[in-house]
Amino acid sequence: MAAPADPAPRTPVRAYVGLGANVGDARRTLVAAVHALAALPGARLVAVSRLYVTRPVGVADQPEFHNAVVALDVPAGPDPERGALALLVALKGIERAFGRQRRGRWGPRELDLDLLLFGDARISVERPPDGVSLDAGHRDRLLVVPHPDANDRLFVLAPLADLAPDLVPAGWDEAVAMARDRRLVAEGPGAVQVVGEWDGEGWRV
Repeated sequence: MAAPADPAPRTPVRAYVGLGANVGDARRTLVAAVHALAALPGARLVAVSRLYVTRPVGVADQPEFHNAVVALDVPAGPDPERGALALLVALKGIERAFGRQRRGRWGPRELDLDLLLFGDARISVERPPDGVSLDAGHRDRLLVVPHPDANDRLFVLAPLADLAPDLVPAGWDEAVAMARDRRLVAEGPGAVQVVGEWDGEGWRV
């Protein structure tokens, strides 16, 4: 009797990951973080946004942040929840490898990696211990995708709109570029400034 055929490999999922840093040489840190994301097992780096300098949110008395977004094709996993959790754990591992320290919410960051979107999935699932945020007093232990604050955070929307301006994430009622423009009106054009274009190796001025 013939052995059953192996199931066809699942199509990778397009994930969007937000990057931020404001401790030390933030630009150099984010360049290295992009390459670390590209080297994740089974991942393919699809695109990298421009690099932005952005005003801090929540705690104003700290250096400005550098922010960007990357698009990655990643393994889908057996289901969206497990696929997203596997990516989340990898992101938190990279943060720790880059020296991320436990600080208060909205405080300085050696490196912050946020899972913004995982395909068109809507996810709310408990994080495993190695996927829990290092933010002190984090409001819960759930991974929620799309990221629950993304549509009101200009430091996310500006770089995300570089990569997917017409995308309407699951649960949103507007495209990414429309959300960016809405926040630009609310916060003013000085809230974000472009400081680099990705050239395949890093951001050139």
